[in-house]
Amino acid sequence: MNDTFHWLDVERIAEELADAHPNVSPYSVRFPELRRMVEDLAGFQEQPGHPVNERILEAVQQLWHQELDEVPLDDDDED
Repeated sequence: MNDTFHWLDVERIAEELADAHPNVSPYSVRFPELRRMVEDLAGFQEQPGHPVNERILEAVQQLWHQELDEVPLDDDDED
């Protein structure tokens, strides 16, 4: 993966959020907070001409939710 990403990289953002916040329900996060969470991710850089809007935030939220559904839970670690 590239070191930096921006608002149009919604799949990468969702992956990064799932890694950074595995116990957060994406649909419980309001858009202003979601925006701050994304902006705080390591490697995120907003690019001129690609501002965030509600459609992008909705896509991020949905993909983040899907990403968490795909991650297996390690509650029963038997090591």
